[in-house]
Amino acid sequence: MDEQTVHTQKKKRRRLAGWIKMLIAVAATLVLSTGAWCLLLGSDGLALVQTFLLARFAFVEADADLTAAVDQGLNAFVQGLGDRWSYYRSAEQYQQLKTTRANNYVGVGITVNYTREEGLLVLSVVEGGPADQAGVVPGDIITAVDGQSAAGEAGREIADRIQGEEGTQVVLTLLREDGSTAEAACTRAILRKSSASGKMLEDGIGYVRLENFYSGSAGSFQAEVDALVEQGAKGLIIDVRSDPGGYVAELEKILDYLLPEGPVFTQKPRWWFQSVYQSDADCVDLPMAVLVNGGTYSAAELLAAQLRESAGTPIVGELTSGKGYSQVTFPLVNGGGVGLSTATYCTGSGHSLIGEGITPDVELALDGEAPLGGENDNQLQAALELLRG
Repeated sequence: MDEQTVHTQKKKRRRLAGWIKMLIAVAATLVLSTGAWCLLLGSDGLALVQTFLLARFAFVEADADLTAAVDQGLNAFVQGLGDRWSYYRSAEQYQQLKTTRANNYVGVGITVNYTREEGLLVLSVVEGGPADQAGVVPGDIITAVDGQSAAGEAGREIADRIQGEEGTQVVLTLLREDGSTAEAACTRAILRKSSASGKMLEDGIGYVRLENFYSGSAGSFQAEVDALVEQGAKGLIIDVRSDPGGYVAELEKILDYLLPEGPVFTQKPRWWFQSVYQSDADCVDLPMAVLVNGGTYSAAELLAAQLRESAGTPIVGELTSGKGYSQVTFPLVNGGGVGLSTATYCTGSGHSLIGEGITPDVELALDGEAPLGGENDNQLQAALELLRG
């Protein structure tokens, strides 16, 4: 058999295989378009399935990246709902989201400051964490990460290299306070992150910053407030600036802990009855103020609104986002997840923040780039003045 004949037969077989794949795609869509599938999916849903099957079996590029196409398609589909709060996450993004919402992070367990020319100053070390086990202590200066200098302007970029995948190793070159040098090999691990931090300010005013409402946040918040009360706090400032919110269950616990008896939260699901959550009589009997900004979302926004509604708590800062839907994240068979708005939520009296947000009692923009909770935080100083009065 000559070369031309062999080439012709191969071409015929490829063409036949192409026709078979096309017939499979057409047959599959015909089956789906009948009976229960049609009733369940409707013509639009079937069109999505049909497009995938045609791309799988009829598209000219057999090695096309269908995973990337599906990720883009699902993302566009959710955006097409017109709800800014619903979202799609790819398999990798969904795993990261679950880690974040568990108030966990992958790292070596250090907090650094970028102000040193020599490198990154270690401010704190998580007890029992990878860095602690490798001998890193507060006061050390990280001069290099995996051999790359962390001095000067390179510090911020190099600091990101300390993070990475769980189980991988990073080598930190250290300059000790006594002038000696050392190397610390740290194996990255999943570490627990506290979502609340507190401190006592002047005039006996307690300050608690709440970074999110994810797993364990209510317990962390209550522990910080209890500690300040034991220290003799005469007032309390709650900082939920740039807080993305989180779980309704955590919000309910915090509202119940802070507020006296009464309705504190209303939820209206699409497929169920309206629920009104109540606080019991136990409460934190202190004058309070709340700090908010444009990044105060979801449960954080409801916390501020309900404190004002139930206890007349003044709010300081900037207009908030105006979010009024709660989302449920549904896992998908491709390993990704889709978060859909499934309920409207309101304050205990039924007031929705959709489209309006919270206008603070003292509307004040943050001065420059002052760190939140620091000495130059003018919004915090305004809240202090309110509580002093």
